[in-house]
Amino acid sequence: MSAKIIDGRAVSETMRAKMRSRVESLGLRGLTPGLAVVLIGEDAASQIYVRNKAKACESIGMHSEVHRFEHDTPEDIVLRKIADLNGDARIHGILVQLPLPDHIDNAKVLAAISPDKDVDGFHQSNVGALVTGQSDFPPCTPQGVMALLDYYEVPIEGCNAVVIGRSNIVGKPMALMLLARSATVTICTSRTRDLSQFTQIADIVVSAVGRAGLVTADMIKNGAAVVDVGMNRLSNGKLAGDVDFEQVSKVAGAITPVPGGVGPMTITMLLANTLKAAERTAEAAAVAKRASA
Repeated sequence: MSAKIIDGRAVSETMRAKMRSRVESLGLRGLTPGLAVVLIGEDAASQIYVRNKAKACESIGMHSEVHRFEHDTPEDIVLRKIADLNGDARIHGILVQLPLPDHIDNAKVLAAISPDKDVDGFHQSNVGALVTGQSDFPPCTPQGVMALLDYYEVPIEGCNAVVIGRSNIVGKPMALMLLARSATVTICTSRTRDLSQFTQIADIVVSAVGRAGLVTADMIKNGAAVVDVGMNRLSNGKLAGDVDFEQVSKVAGAITPVPGGVGPMTITMLLANTLKAAERTAEAAAVAKRASA
C-alpha cells in the first residue's frame, strides 16, 4: 500500500488564488487588508518565517509591514508598538513572532493585541472561544491541518484521532478543533507510556512534538491519515518531521510530507484570518454608512 500524499503546497496555492479575488473585491471598496508583524531579536528561523509571510501577503495583493526590534528592547516599548497597531486603521491583523526574548512576558504581549486583530489566534479571548467552538481566529497551524483533512475528504466525524503534543500553539487547539467536529480525541505527549497503544487504533494521527523519527510504521493502523507538524533539522542539514515518512507512507492511507505539508498551510491560514478581519471591518463600515444615511 502506498499512501496518498497530502500536498500542502498545492492546496495553499488553490486557497490563495481564491483569496486573491476577495482581496481585489475589497480593493474596489477602497480597502486593502493589512498585516503587521512584530519581530524582536535576530533569531534566524524567525527571520525566515517573517520573510515568507511578507512574500505571501504580497502575492495576493495584501499590505504587510514588519516592525523590527533589537533583542534587548524593553517590554514597554513593544507594548506601545502593539497599542499603536491596534489603533491603526490600515492594519487588520497583528502577529508577534514567537519565541520572544526571556525578558519579555509572552502572555502580557499576546494579551495586548486586540482580539479583533489577533490573526494568530493566541489571545485569551480567542482561545476561550475555541473551547466553545466559536473562535473567529483559530490558531493557524491546526486550522491548516483541518483544511487539509477537509480538502482530501478525510472523514473526521466519529473517527478516533490522536494528537501527539500539548503545546498551546498546536497540540491543545488541534485537539479542540477535532473534538468540535465530533472526533473521539486522545492527547498524547512525547512522554506518553507505550504511545503505540493509542496510535495503532487511530484513524487520524497528528504529531506536533518536534522529535525526528518519533512515529514509526508499526505505530500506524493501515489506512490511517497521518499529519506531520514536526519540523526538525537533521545533522546533515536536511529537514524532517516527527514521522518516518518513507516507512509510514507504506502503511498509511494519506500522509503529509515535510517540508511541503502543513508548513505552507500555516501561512495560508494567517492570510485567511487577516482577510477575514478586513472583510469584517469593511462590512462594519458599510453597516454604519447605511445607518447614517
